[in-house]
Amino acid sequence: MEEIISVFPAGLRDYCRKSFAEGREPEEIRLRIGQPVMVLGREGEWFWDRKEQSISKSFVDCYVWKEMDMKETLARMSQYSMYALEEEIRNGFFTIQGGHRIGVAGKTVCDKGKVTAIRNICGLNVRVARQKKDCAKGLVPWLMQGGELCNTLILSPPGVGKTTMLRDCIRLLSEGMPGRAGKKVGVVDERSEIAASFLGIPQNDLGCRTDVLDACPKAEGMRLLLRSMSPQIVAVDELGTREDCLAVEEALHCGCRILGTMHIGKMEELQEKAYLSRWLEHGFFQRFVFLSLGLGRERQFTVYDERLQKLC
Repeated sequence: MEEIISVFPAGLRDYCRKSFAEGREPEEIRLRIGQPVMVLGREGEWFWDRKEQSISKSFVDCYVWKEMDMKETLARMSQYSMYALEEEIRNGFFTIQGGHRIGVAGKTVCDKGKVTAIRNICGLNVRVARQKKDCAKGLVPWLMQGGELCNTLILSPPGVGKTTMLRDCIRLLSEGMPGRAGKKVGVVDERSEIAASFLGIPQNDLGCRTDVLDACPKAEGMRLLLRSMSPQIVAVDELGTREDCLAVEEALHCGCRILGTMHIGKMEELQEKAYLSRWLEHGFFQRFVFLSLGLGRERQFTVYDERLQKLC
């Protein structure tokens, strides 16, 4: 995690390094001016302890993030060119080397109801990027039929790991698996979460046959890929808008396979979503994967066919 540690002011890097020590796997580091630095993971919250010069569960005598810390950290994150990041920042986040995504809070500048810039940044959420290779190794065979990928939707509530599972499915399909040739995969990465591109280069391994459109709206990106990159599979995260769904149908009519994700809380919600009920009626998708967390917070999957009959 040296890419994260290196963007902090020199005097604070030891705190950051200790945040990743002793078996901790932080998912987020929250930096808010005038508030304690908070490190969050599945095991809970930690704070930077000034007295012990370490990491503590205690809120007492913890390090409070300062305006000067924010300025220096932003300068280092942007490689001393905040102007170059303005386009990304107005979307509420940007990506640094290593694929780590930085969420931004501050004063928004709006024009006709749309955010055109974010100024006076007062809060950062450093989201730690970790690629979990082979987490989808047991899933992919259930998504195949006759050597081809079935049109598939990965479904779950927020925070269960849809994007992580999607990312590994893309890698495995692109690289190929024993007895299965690799496929050309086109990825529309609207929020830079799948490939975690930095200066256009994917920081996550998505396989040797994968092309990525970074920070591109999903609907337009799907059409661009179909016109220019001849993908056999198009992968998209968090489908939801009417435009997204129309673009999916266009891709399906072009003979391209779709691998996508959607938010739902439970399988019963499938038929409550307008386009999902239409897709079910027309049999556009042959596989639905529902992700959940077990008692030990391990990720579990259940696979259904186009009739919503459970396969595993």
